[in-house]
Amino acid sequence: MLLSSTVSALWLATLAWAAVQAEAEEDAVKSIGLRTHSLVQPYLDSDMQSRWYDFGGDTIIRTDQYIRLTSDKPSQSGWLFSKVPLTATNWEIEVEFKIHGKNQLYGDGFAMWITKERGKQGPVFGNADNFEGLGVFFDTYKNNRPGVVFPYVMAMVGDGKTSYDKDSDGKATEFAGCSARGIRHASVPTKFRLTYFQDKYLKLELQYKSENEWTLCFETNEPPAIPQVAYLGFSAETGELSDNHDIISVSAKNLYTTQPTGRPTPGSSKGKKASSGSKKEGGSWTWFFVKIFLVGIVATGAYVGYTAWRANSTKRSHRF
Repeated sequence: MLLSSTVSALWLATLAWAAVQAEAEEDAVKSIGLRTHSLVQPYLDSDMQSRWYDFGGDTIIRTDQYIRLTSDKPSQSGWLFSKVPLTATNWEIEVEFKIHGKNQLYGDGFAMWITKERGKQGPVFGNADNFEGLGVFFDTYKNNRPGVVFPYVMAMVGDGKTSYDKDSDGKATEFAGCSARGIRHASVPTKFRLTYFQDKYLKLELQYKSENEWTLCFETNEPPAIPQVAYLGFSAETGELSDNHDIISVSAKNLYTTQPTGRPTPGSSKGKKASSGSKKEGGSWTWFFVKIFLVGIVATGAYVGYTAWRANSTKRSHRF
């Protein structure tokens, strides 16, 4: 009786302590907004220019709705790039976008870039090939990738020399990726969130199934090295087939930790649901109540153990 009660109390205390540790770890990651790399309506200032971004090609800005990288017309190419480099060591970029059009057949897709060069049009979703840095491609047209469901989202790490092979949809140079059927013409606002901690992890999450439900596209604890001077950008391209590729908003944050996160990352995984990642209000209250619960569990365990010991002692004394 004494042993089982004590074990139960210790087990409950262990669970409570694990909850406390998880809460503390979440609180350790803080963020500061990066105005220089964020974009919200109306996008442009009074001079019809953007203080922090350049744009070109076929890009159209409608100040009350979107930045349209390509319209639903053949042979279009547009781009949008930050004017200043992204110097944060750890960062999170959340983008609301929209892929839509009137045709049953459509293409080609759009890309997000964290690259050494900026604003150069080319054949890789509207941007230059042989780039140096990170590209994340939202590919809506399947060229030659048997067994893969499109639209397909993939990351490529460019070394400045390796070319993207459009004919095979970048299969040979894929760093990580996932299928995202339903991301075009989704019934909810479509978003992606890319989180990078230098030397710790890289994670891409997508929202397109339900609002506030994030699906993990990929995550790795062996992130690529990002150039020290790298610009944030977006580009899109259409060929014979076309689509509207719109950027609605960009929210960029600098991440830092108050203590080592010790965050476990299981490597690359695909198609799993991920938690929202946004810090909930009242975290300090959660910590407070968990501590009370922990103390209560320990006190209860001690009381139960003492009661069992007394009962056992009484029985032995009566026996003699």
